[in-house]
Amino acid sequence: MAKQPQDLNEMLHMKRKKLEELRESGKDPFINESYPVKNYSQEIKDNFEEYEEKEVAIAGRVMSKRRHGKIAFLDLRDSKGTIQIFLRKDFMGEDYDVIKDIDIGDIIGVTGLVFKTDAGEITVRSSQVILLSKSLQILPEKWHGLKDIDLRYRQRYVDLIVNPEIKEIFIKRTKIIKAIREYLDNRGYLEVETPILGTVAGGANARPFLTHHNTLDIDMQLRIANELFLKRLIVGGFDKVYEIGKMFRNEGMDARHNPEFTNIELYEAYVDYQEMMRITEGIFEYVAQKVLGTTKINYQGTEIELKAPWRRITMEEAIKEYAGVDFEKIESDEKAREIAKAKGLEVQESWTRGKVISEMFEEFCESNLVQPTFVIGHPVEVSPLAKRNPDDPRITQRFEAFINTWELANAFSELNDPIDQRERFEQQVREKELGDDEAHPMDYDFINAIEVGLPPTGGLGIGVDRMIMLLTNQPTIRDIIFFPTMKPIGLEKAENGGLSKETYETYDKLTTEEIDLSKVKVEPLFEDMVDFETFSKSDFRVVKVKNCEEVPKSKKLLKFTLDDGSEKERVILSGIKEYYSAESLIGKTLLAICNLPPRKMMGIDSEGMIISAICEYDGEEKLNLIMLDDNIPAGSKLY
Repeated sequence: MAKQPQDLNEMLHMKRKKLEELRESGKDPFINESYPVKNYSQEIKDNFEEYEEKEVAIAGRVMSKRRHGKIAFLDLRDSKGTIQIFLRKDFMGEDYDVIKDIDIGDIIGVTGLVFKTDAGEITVRSSQVILLSKSLQILPEKWHGLKDIDLRYRQRYVDLIVNPEIKEIFIKRTKIIKAIREYLDNRGYLEVETPILGTVAGGANARPFLTHHNTLDIDMQLRIANELFLKRLIVGGFDKVYEIGKMFRNEGMDARHNPEFTNIELYEAYVDYQEMMRITEGIFEYVAQKVLGTTKINYQGTEIELKAPWRRITMEEAIKEYAGVDFEKIESDEKAREIAKAKGLEVQESWTRGKVISEMFEEFCESNLVQPTFVIGHPVEVSPLAKRNPDDPRITQRFEAFINTWELANAFSELNDPIDQRERFEQQVREKELGDDEAHPMDYDFINAIEVGLPPTGGLGIGVDRMIMLLTNQPTIRDIIFFPTMKPIGLEKAENGGLSKETYETYDKLTTEEIDLSKVKVEPLFEDMVDFETFSKSDFRVVKVKNCEEVPKSKKLLKFTLDDGSEKERVILSGIKEYYSAESLIGKTLLAICNLPPRKMMGIDSEGMIISAICEYDGEEKLNLIMLDDNIPAGSKLY
């Protein structure tokens, strides 16, 4: 047998030793290729009268083991639920000895008769138990389960085992996507597939992931949207097309953003953005009713009604309502920038009136759009692929749909004037040359396609992952993605990053960076003394990070939503973005001062200060958040 790592704990050694003994005795569990599963746990429980004293054959994972001399009980979990297995020596004979080989986490197959114990529990009295697979790892302890948020996402397979209730979230995810397809298929749309790899990542304003094709010796990009290919199909004569698939954007990560995400885009010839509004309302209403049985949902304590029709409001109307600025009275770029500065925005001199409208809407209006709302009248500067409004060429025939303050959908009356499209692409190229990494690239083949002739077309994109978050009441996008993007740590980082393999840990715990203490420089201790009464006025509290996200348009700030032990969530902004990614801090236990007066930062009230430790290391500032033991309750006071 191959040499085992030296730092495995005793229980892991015991599991490997037992496997070695099984193999030596000719009972290698890994030689099994199949098992004749005929029944499932929940099916047996739901139909006990039908199955009582009937033989069943089930298989699954052992979740608990209780042995009392010549009898034993196992809890077996299959894909549908959990059922108790009863083993008795005088019933099984020599086959009862299999109990010695079985540990928690193992996969077994069971044949036996269904009965109900004196305590009323539906159970399978086994006549045969076969060990199908040996678990060489240790499942998290039964009663505490897997609570480390970071670890749950990294090892979703373990999360699904010890927290089986989350399976329902992913089952609903599949039902939601199926219902979207059903709605569109019933309306005559054709589902298609378009390239993920391309030489131009267009259709949105975002940074792409870059790669290289060795055979062709060309640089390529992962798609950020599938819009331009779908429009090519409309040019080619398909009147109704859609695609549900993965998009990839090399941008920030937070509770609503994962670099790889699921999106749907659909295009229909001879309709406008008004029809896309009706389709958007229809999709949400249909899917909610089909999957949940209601159009009224509760998202994290907020009641939301998805039934059509939704509210309509122009971007300028929203700014007037929520920011008190009437852009009907503002005509010049200069005046618009002046107003934005007065409202506290960090304004660039290149901003036009339209750009200011877009920025002010994001800053002052989005946070108020809780119930489903269509926002229309977007400036042409931020809508390079939408038709102009014939009555006001400064704005476009476009909408964004907002629910719970989030943008859920984006749609246009698609621009089909190739001359106008070329001019807008050229403007985007100029902005890219001025440093805008997210500006849209030039796509000459797409220009050629619409020069061939694109009919009047309505187009719509919906963020499927955000939609699923809403309909499953999950707080972060990582809770509805099986395997969200995570930064490599521990052994995985060592193997893939060429680092030394110093540790082997059962569950990839965070490793500690080694530092050269000779390069550390700390500030001198304060000479002025502070009396105890003054110090005691600062309210230091343990806080739990419920959510952490990047503050838009800020290069430094992260926004923390915290549990401070009270019933009210606390929001604190901290300028640590260059040291930590937002997603890596969700679920952590930190220390904060909670009785500082609120301070406006990027238009957001920051209600305290998160405590960090700083020093100088090798001539540069080094910052470490003070992270505490997760067992310390939120609200605990520093003493």
